Amino acid sequence: MLDIKIIGGDIIDGTGSERYRGDVAIKDGRVVALGKVDEPARQTIDASGKVVAPGFVDVHTHYDAQVFWDRLLSVSPWHGVTTVVMGNCGFGIAPTRPADREIIVQSLERVEGMDPDCLRQGIGEWPFESFPEYLDALEKRGLGINAGVLVGHLATRFYVMGEEAIQRHATDDEVVRMQDIIRSAMRAGAVGFSTSYGGAHFGYKGLPVASRFAAYEETRALADVLADFPGAIFAPNIGEGITLVDLEEIGSRTNATISWAPLITSEVLFQSDHEEQLAQTAHLASRGLSIAAQFSPKPMVFAYQFSAPMLFTGMKAFSEVRVADDARKLEIYADPAFRELFRAEIDGGTENFVRAIAKTEIGDGGNDPALENRTLGEVAEERGVHPIDVALDLAIASNLEIRFRMPLGNHLEDRVEPLLHSPHTLISLGDGGAHASQLCDACIPTFVLRRWVREKRVLSLEEAVRLLTSRPADLYNLADRGRLMVDRPADVVVFDPETVGDGPLRRIFDLPGGGERLVSDGLGVAAVIVNGTLIRQNGEDVVDPEGRLPGQLLRSKFEPAPALQTSSSLH
Repeated sequence: MLDIKIIGGDIIDGTGSERYRGDVAIKDGRVVALGKVDEPARQTIDASGKVVAPGFVDVHTHYDAQVFWDRLLSVSPWHGVTTVVMGNCGFGIAPTRPADREIIVQSLERVEGMDPDCLRQGIGEWPFESFPEYLDALEKRGLGINAGVLVGHLATRFYVMGEEAIQRHATDDEVVRMQDIIRSAMRAGAVGFSTSYGGAHFGYKGLPVASRFAAYEETRALADVLADFPGAIFAPNIGEGITLVDLEEIGSRTNATISWAPLITSEVLFQSDHEEQLAQTAHLASRGLSIAAQFSPKPMVFAYQFSAPMLFTGMKAFSEVRVADDARKLEIYADPAFRELFRAEIDGGTENFVRAIAKTEIGDGGNDPALENRTLGEVAEERGVHPIDVALDLAIASNLEIRFRMPLGNHLEDRVEPLLHSPHTLISLGDGGAHASQLCDACIPTFVLRRWVREKRVLSLEEAVRLLTSRPADLYNLADRGRLMVDRPADVVVFDPETVGDGPLRRIFDLPGGGERLVSDGLGVAAVIVNGTLIRQNGEDVVDPEGRLPGQLLRSKFEPAPALQTSSSLH
């Protein structure tokens, strides 16, 4: 007898092939038949009028800490995601010495907008120190969905250098010790190595994150370790310290697959040309590199408060704000000299940045409900002041409680559309597990199906499913995932193509200690199956979050690499 039979749906297998009507038979965690299935099953799901597809794959998440209090990794499975990759941007939580735990917590607070009290309560006793022990801890706890993990530069650097990781370059000996950590992580099953040189990434003590203190030669040496692990991922956030030009050297030395981020259209915070970046990526691919640019097909809108003004912390005006408590922030924001410098930096920024400030919407938490959903530009014009003065006045009046919603990029769809068709891009940047109170982009899969398939008709349903399944699974060497085929793991999503979509954002308070987060419900998602177990049905969890869960830790297994001519040294 079968465990689950899905009947009468339109099967889209994830390869881009045309859909066909049929049944799906599942037994012992795997797909055992496709087409007409007569064998009885313990559970039957009627998929008439619906699509049956492989579970979606999200390769850019930050669930590294959340997994310790939420084994289901919500909200990703709400939107049909059955496999994630975490440890992105270099911001994992292992390896970590007990004495350095607070450094990691405060780094994640500043760079990924994570509530430090939630982190402290949620992680608990930190049942690991090394990266292999971290993977063992995940496996022991169990997962609701499948997960692969990148080993990150930040924790690795702190583990070797302590607080000097945010003060100086590493010595040759320290780089060798970091290489040993990366090598041990890869042998334990990491899918690759991640780092960040992102200009907006500030962490512990308000300083740039540890990886931004690394010389390019250090990062290159750490990436060199990947040469021994064919199919491994090198995932950098590019910036001033590492550019697309540098990626050609790293790729040729390591043969690693390079998955770089972020490719953003109409970039607000920094001056960038997404068309030029994409052309450079295509050029590197033409020279034999396995490379893809991560982009979000969804407008990036960031909700923030001036109690945690992450969007502005890279500015000179915010050098003291980065380390100030809320009382001191209020004093700084009222200071005319601060305001003058802040306004000057805004007005001297890119045209997109100036426009985004004016188009920033006033959110909840203020003292005047009539201002909600109006823009700073509108109110500033009425009051005859600069939009920044409006924002700071409202922030002070609300004791820093008021929220603002700022468009960061990808809001011009005619610029995003070509990225959907490029063979050199990867739908990504959902950031699940991070910026919980500021955004919720883990809903990207259902957004794509709603906006780019049903409403815009830019993508066929078959192509959209391919981009959300086999494309990321193949690039990240996630064996057997991303396709709905016989003898493959039964990771399946069933959805109604006429209603599937991302629900409106809503704020809930379910994090450890009552912490808040933004969530989006997955609309039209009828069923989510992970390794043959139904975990969600009609928008509700149907597994015990405290019981045995079906997700698997996806430990990478690498064949021995042929000898390369390059050295894995610092020089």
